[in-house]
Amino acid sequence: MTTKSGDARNLSRRQMLSALATTPALGFIGPPALAASAANTTGLAVTDSEVTVGILHSVTGTMAISETGSVEAEKLAIEQINAMGGVLGRKIKFVQEDGASDWPTFAEKAKKLLVNDKCAAVFGCWTSASRKAVLPVFEQYNGMLYYPTFYEGLEQSKNVIYTGQEATQQIIAGLNWVTKQKGAKSFYLLGSDYIWPRTSNKIARKHIENVLKTKVVGEEYFPLGHTQFNSVINKIKLTKPDVIYAIIVGGSNVAFYKQLKAAGIDLSKQTLLTISVTEDEIDGIGGENIAGAYACMKYFQSLDNANNKGFVSAFQKKWGEKTVIGDVTQAAYLGPWLWKLTVEKAGSFDIDKVAAASPGVEFKGAPEGYVRIHENHHLWSKTRVGRARADGQYEVIYETAELVQPDPFPKGYQ
Repeated sequence: MTTKSGDARNLSRRQMLSALATTPALGFIGPPALAASAANTTGLAVTDSEVTVGILHSVTGTMAISETGSVEAEKLAIEQINAMGGVLGRKIKFVQEDGASDWPTFAEKAKKLLVNDKCAAVFGCWTSASRKAVLPVFEQYNGMLYYPTFYEGLEQSKNVIYTGQEATQQIIAGLNWVTKQKGAKSFYLLGSDYIWPRTSNKIARKHIENVLKTKVVGEEYFPLGHTQFNSVINKIKLTKPDVIYAIIVGGSNVAFYKQLKAAGIDLSKQTLLTISVTEDEIDGIGGENIAGAYACMKYFQSLDNANNKGFVSAFQKKWGEKTVIGDVTQAAYLGPWLWKLTVEKAGSFDIDKVAAASPGVEFKGAPEGYVRIHENHHLWSKTRVGRARADGQYEVIYETAELVQPDPFPKGYQ
């Protein structure tokens, strides 16, 4: 995406001070280091001076457009944590693997990180398909995954902390908003062809038909990497839905939004609500091709708060001034920080102790604002709606007053 700077372990004193200056204010440096034998009783890669974690995302294939930002965010968080003294007095070392937009590869690399590298935590995945592929591995080998993507819910595991939103915080909340604000009566559902879009649209359809008492006039799915959308665009023009509800992921978004515009669909007049297009994807789509569309997420780069301003400044200093930051990128940034706070609460790197200590852990320095881990391992967070601008950013036009409690198993939607 942009030029990369040097490794965090080679920070000069000036760079370390700069990292500290842009690190979220937590109010403390952390507890003193414990001997490795006390902080690690289960054979993880922990020494008296270092702890090893894994980064597992697609940096090649169709999902690279979405996942590269997550890698950058996790590396920035690790650099900042190390500049503060690390975790339990240990610097974080990371091993990075490429899931290559291929779900079996994700499972293979997850096993490598847990069994061979003995990582104390792994920050990774984007699609639900990749998460579902690695979940049995994390549960079998008792690893801890910090998963950053908004997703369909209907899952909970001792071995996963879900730092993105689940369906009630995003899908249902977004449909309620667009129905109320736009008087929507009809929806056309679109998605990439894998578990997250299909399950999300299943939830959306139930909510549209059973709760909102409105109707779905079309529903279609496309393979990952698909680039020919003219046929479905013609169907949309014929059915004239009040809302196009789009859950297309990865590089396919570039073709879809360009073809929408070329077909004469003006998103300042035709309401389109997406739960999958962040600023990362718009960077490839081009702001002029998606301006006017709405997105329901918990984070937008344009959020006006001190935490976010510091985060955006630090991110662009490290990864390039033109680099953009989307919802999942921010949620990925939360992972290392929440892990650090949880490890220090537990006084141990041991997975069972970290899992048990997770509920109630709060991160006051989150760019999105204050977040807290629920007992179900999801985050309390706000729901927001943004409208895409031609400059590639979203204008935040709605947010909940309070944090929304996560409910991964909403009654009536399973």
